[in-house]
Amino acid sequence: MAISGAVIAIDFDGTVVTHEYPNIGEDAGATEVLKELVRNRNKLILYTMRSGKLLDAAKSWFAERKIPLFAVNANPEQGRWTESPKVYADLYIDDCNLGCPIKIVDGCSRPVADWVKIREQLVRDGYLDE
Repeated sequence: MAISGAVIAIDFDGTVVTHEYPNIGEDAGATEVLKELVRNRNKLILYTMRSGKLLDAAKSWFAERKIPLFAVNANPEQGRWTESPKVYADLYIDDCNLGCPIKIVDGCSRPVADWVKIREQLVRDGYLDE
């Protein structure tokens, strides 16, 4: 049985979608894996540098795909034990993280997160069932 109830912070540009900031890029292959994480009762925090209307567009991307977000750029539960502005999560998925699997996508100037390999890691680490 997979881990459930984990708080997972997810970067947006270059991780969930290809790099096209300030526009919204193409799905980097994240949709089905994110839905699977939510089905396992994990909580997703959108963790992004976007703000204002650009942040609204990112939140809409999740809503259009029926991927519920636990929070955006904050963990509402951490205020009970810290005043730190750093978002607390059990796991962070970000194309800029050391060790995050990335891939080259035709037509994109920068590599993006490789969700096939990320899913393999999530299975290996117990966050998803095979």
